[in-house]
Order: sequence, then C-alpha cells, then structure tokens
Amino acid sequence: MAEEKDPTSVPLSQGAREEEEGRDPEDPLKSPPASSDSSTRRACCFVLQSWVSKKFMTGCVVLFPVAVTFFVTWWFIQFVDGFFSPLYAQLGVDIFGLGFVTSLVFVFLVGVFVSSWLGATVFWIGEWFIKRMPFVRHIYSASKQISSAISPDQNNTAFKEVAIIRHPRVGEYAFGFITSTVLLQRDDGDEELCSVFVPTNHLYIGDIFLVNSKDIIRPNLSIREGIEIIVSGGMTMPQKITPISPIERVARQGERIPLSRLV
Repeated sequence: MAEEKDPTSVPLSQGAREEEEGRDPEDPLKSPPASSDSSTRRACCFVLQSWVSKKFMTGCVVLFPVAVTFFVTWWFIQFVDGFFSPLYAQLGVDIFGLGFVTSLVFVFLVGVFVSSWLGATVFWIGEWFIKRMPFVRHIYSASKQISSAISPDQNNTAFKEVAIIRHPRVGEYAFGFITSTVLLQRDDGDEELCSVFVPTNHLYIGDIFLVNSKDIIRPNLSIREGIEIIVSGGMTMPQKITPISPIERVARQGERIPLSRLV
C-alpha cells in the first residue's frame, strides 16, 4: 500500500528556495511581509514622469505658436528683402533689411499709382493680357478673389458681410459670406434674397444658398475676422457673438438703406 504523503511536508527544493529568500519554510505565517519600498518608488517615479511630461507639453504648446510666428515672419522678411537686396549688393551697399523697407515703399507707391486714372488703365491692360493666358489666368483669378475678399475698398469686395444661416438642419448654424443680393418677384410680393456663400473645406470651395434677408443673422464680425474663423477651423471663434444693427451696417458699409428697413 502506498505511503500517504504528509500534507505539512515541504519539498526540499521549495524549502531551500524559501530559506534563500529569508522565509521560514515550516511556518509561512512567520514570513516577513513584502517590502513597500519598491511600490513607493514606482509611484513616485510615475508621478514625477507625469509631471515632467505635462510641463513639457505645456512648454511646447506655449512655444509652438511663437516659433511658427517667428519662422514665418523671418522667412517673409528674407523673401521680401530678396527682391531689392541684389540691387543694393551691386551698388556695394550691404545693410540687412534695406531691401525689405524698399519693398514696402514700392508696394505703397504701386497702390498710389493704381489708384490714379493712368494706373488703373495700365493695370486693366495688364490684367486683360493675363486673363488670355491658358494656365496663368486660373491662378490669377483665384488670387484676385482672395485679395478682393480682404480689400479695404468696400465697393469691390467679393464678400460683403459675414452671415450666419440655419444650415444644414434646424438648430444648427453655418458661417458664410454675403456675396450679393437678388430680388425674387412673386405673385404675393417681392422677396429680397441674399446669396450666401458657405465654405466647406476651403475658403473658395463651398455651396451657395439663396436665403431670405430676414432669416440671416449678421454678426458683429468683419470680413477679415470671418475669414480667420473659416481658415482656422473655428479655433479663433469669439466667445460671444452679437448681431449687428442696421445703423451699424450703414456706418460700416457706407451704403444707403431705406428707412423702412431700419425699423
């Protein structure tokens, strides 16, 4: 008959291993509890690592726009300075920034010249030739639309006002730009509609909606602020938007609106 094993007996290999670890193989209850130094050390390391990572990301968030602004500004200065700096280099004048200042003065003089009758005529002739070129005319047209949208001349702007319309569902609103107005003649009376351009994934790729003038919310935002909201994906959205009054519209656009529309 096989000899019964003693349940309290401990294998030799296990007992030797427990003796090496400093525990009593005969009485497991007398074994010392596991030390908490390692767990405390790991917790401290985790807290320190989390704090360092958070502060590092905070520094990146703060320095990223500063670095981008500095880089773009520096690149723009060097780019503009490169137009006239070679001319000064041939004359033996090596002053950094002189070409940039000359470029700004040149742009100002071009604006003054184009504002005159002779300059406008010369510009119209040059524009006529550019629009006849097969590939260049598309680039020029897109560039001109962008520049016209932020032009200080309110009579030639592609975008008249910033508009908020109910789109695409009830309770949702979309940012757009009023490009023109049209009078819809109906049997029960005329209805004034505004052509509202709503950009999608690009400033000049979007949908056009004809919305009743009374259903349009005109916020107190300039065209430039509206473009910044669209380009930034809404990150530059102000915390509070208030509709503009008709009197403010008259003062901003310089147009005459009938008294009946102001009431």
